[in-house]
Amino acid sequence: MAENITVFRSRLRDDVPGQRYGARAAELEARARTFPGFVEFKEFVAADGERLALVTFASDTAEATWRDDTEHRAAQEDGRNAFYSEYDVAVCSVLRRHVWTASGA
Repeated sequence: MAENITVFRSRLRDDVPGQRYGARAAELEARARTFPGFVEFKEFVAADGERLALVTFASDTAEATWRDDTEHRAAQEDGRNAFYSEYDVAVCSVLRRHVWTASGA
């Protein structure tokens, strides 16, 4: 079974209070971490304001369980209604992985 990485690109609306979005995002991440098969969550913000979240699950099944979670679905609706001006979601299966770590690191 291949890991799945969800690539979530988004932009917040200009009128979104950062604290409100941050609190909702933190709640959602905490919930995702409780799901079987959760691997990791990373978030980045580009200089132009685009946000990128990478959410990794151990399998298709684990990702689908998270995708279909009722609280996650409610948060998606909140995102469309209150937070995002746009977003793009791509769910990707890992075909190969190469990991390197410097010795002594």
